Amino acid sequence: MTKPHATKNLDRYGSAELPWSRARDVLAEDTPTADLTFFVTTVRPDGRPHSAGVGAVWVDDVLYFKGGPGTRRSRNLAANPACAVSVRLRGIDLTMEGEAHRVTDPATLERVAAVYRTGGWPATVEGDALTAPFSAPSAGAPPWYLYRLALRRAIGVAGAEPHGATRWDFTP
Repeated sequence: MTKPHATKNLDRYGSAELPWSRARDVLAEDTPTADLTFFVTTVRPDGRPHSAGVGAVWVDDVLYFKGGPGTRRSRNLAANPACAVSVRLRGIDLTMEGEAHRVTDPATLERVAAVYRTGGWPATVEGDALTAPFSAPSAGAPPWYLYRLALRRAIGVAGAEPHGATRWDFTP
């Protein structure tokens, strides 16, 4: 289980520190069935940021997302795995920072494809990537690479009771 090694209360209005379990539990409960849009920000070779909406799922305490081999995000991640992922969840806005690495392990690909299928996207494993009859137009043509976010830091801002803002650090 992903647990933070340090937290910092960022709230300036006296609200208590938020537990990581609040964001983690909503991720686990709402992906892939809720209508969520995740945005992945990567770094272009010239240092400029690139952001794109992606289909993402939280599986076994890890965030996974996909991208076609020719997409800007996949090309950026091949050169520099640093990225950030943002999403508005039920009651809490969340940003996650870390490094995304391509997943090629057949068992993990199949496990994540099965979770995508529970949300209505008919993903299957083909070789070392995912494929399906359709995907978002921005994903490019199949196959689609699967990426795993190695979470380093997350920030949550609660828009529902109990309110608050907290940073969670996951690596020393």
